[in-house]
Amino acid sequence: MMETKDRLAAFEEMLVQVQNRYQDTTAKMEQLKADGKVKSATYRQLMGNKLMYQNMLSLYQVHGLVETL
Repeated sequence: MMETKDRLAAFEEMLVQVQNRYQDTTAKMEQLKADGKVKSATYRQLMGNKLMYQNMLSLYQVHGLVETL
């Protein structure tokens, strides 16, 4: 079992990764949108990923671990 400080560090690292992936996904979607490729499989997959990351960030927010999305 992990110690409390190690668990906290793992949660903090996970939060940063989720935030970065959300931002990267959003940027890729914006580029595809600018290219007129909103009906592509890639765009739709990115949309699914974005919603998943957004949901994860919302859970962090509900529990008071982040202030805003």
